[in-house]
Amino acid sequence: MNPDFSHTILGNSRIGVHRLGLSATYRPGERAIYKALDEGINYFFGFGFDTQMMRVMRDVLRREREKYVIAAGAYNYILFHSDLRRTLEKRLRQLRTDYIDIFLFLGVLKQKEFPEQIREELYRFREEGKVRCVGLSTHDRKLAGRLAAEGAVDVVMIRYNAAHRGAEREIFPYLKEHNPGVISHTATRWRYLLRRPRNWPKSGAIPTAGMCYRFVLSNPNVHVCMTAPSNMKQLEENIASVRQGPLSEEEMDFMRRFGDAVHHARKWFK
Repeated sequence: MNPDFSHTILGNSRIGVHRLGLSATYRPGERAIYKALDEGINYFFGFGFDTQMMRVMRDVLRREREKYVIAAGAYNYILFHSDLRRTLEKRLRQLRTDYIDIFLFLGVLKQKEFPEQIREELYRFREEGKVRCVGLSTHDRKLAGRLAAEGAVDVVMIRYNAAHRGAEREIFPYLKEHNPGVISHTATRWRYLLRRPRNWPKSGAIPTAGMCYRFVLSNPNVHVCMTAPSNMKQLEENIASVRQGPLSEEEMDFMRRFGDAVHHARKWFK
């Protein structure tokens, strides 16, 4: 195992994280969540409706709260109307904790601005001690890059994978001065990176899910890559892959070429 690859500090937050984070999007079962805990994963992203993760987190947080990093957030529901405080208080009650580590404004659609009233409310949460870090989840890379350069957020959550590498141009160059935490999702591009695109040679190799996660984490600008396994086997494979460390230059080149083929075949997401 490569501890320098599998663990890091989340940007300027001083929060230590395992670089593979667990999302309850596909609800892998409580046993799998406990397995992730046993393997050292400590970053968890929870929605209000994912009762499996909520039950497990309540169980472990009451014993060792400081050991785990809990992320949550509130959606803008397209119309940019979201009662952030009500959502935050609900998550605190659900988890039976005094604070959330990472609280994000979750942009459903591309947005050109991070509304001032949203920023101010998030900052108040941080000042009150109910949240340690605040940030934005967005598909608008230029917005994320601008906010990172301004130091307006502690954390940005973005899409980044071998087929979607725009963050390398529009976000990563703007991180240096303020060093916000970077959370990445969709490492397999909704599993399209695990399938042969129509323009790929029939005899050509196909990436594994583990290679997709290692591609993302081989970029030092990404602190945590989210995974949402459907079952225990997928979870174990993803954890084992991270233990292998970064991809070689040859493997990175292969992932870029395969990612370009997938992107060319399915161009609707930039």
